[in-house]
Amino acid sequence: MSGIQLIEKYLNLATQRQQVTVNNMANVDTPGFRTRDFDFRNELENAVSTNASAASGPMLHPVVGLNARPDGNNVNLDREGLMLAEVQMQFKMGVQLIKSEFSRLLTAMKDGA
Repeated sequence: MSGIQLIEKYLNLATQRQQVTVNNMANVDTPGFRTRDFDFRNELENAVSTNASAASGPMLHPVVGLNARPDGNNVNLDREGLMLAEVQMQFKMGVQLIKSEFSRLLTAMKDGA
């Protein structure tokens, strides 16, 4: 598996985590909604080791330890804001890695000419 393929899997998972986080935030006022998330590191290791496509998506699980309101909703906007900031940093790092990979390839092509 090439470096670009690994970075693609990383960016796909970062995008999926952002979608999960935004979905949690969008449901802050939905009675009975339970916050969901996935273990980014575990899902990345699984995607790389099994060479699985991200089409099936990560295994979502309810987040435990969050206080639920009387309507049963346990979305914490502070937590979700932090998660969104974290996933944005992960995505930026992935973009930097892709830029670095293409720069390396460009250098190799120039040196080979």
